[in-house]
Amino acid sequence: MTASTPLWARVVGWLGLLAQLATLLWYAASGLLAPAWAVAVLLVIWAALTVVAILLLRRRPVLVPLVPIAAALIWFGAISAGDAFLGWTA
Repeated sequence: MTASTPLWARVVGWLGLLAQLATLLWYAASGLLAPAWAVAVLLVIWAALTVVAILLLRRRPVLVPLVPIAAALIWFGAISAGDAFLGWTA
């Protein structure tokens, strides 16, 4: 983040990063629906998305809120696909 980044953009970036951290709850609780290997893959994806969020926070903080949206869509898609095609049930 440069000194020229407006305060509102920094606030949006940090709120996006907090939202990304909140998605960890979904990813960690996936063990109730998915097998251990799938939870491991999902947690690796979550970690990669968090790295992207941190990099965006430093370069383009306004784009950080898109990361937790993508994380939620990926999680929902993975769990839905696992239910539909692999028979994952709670």
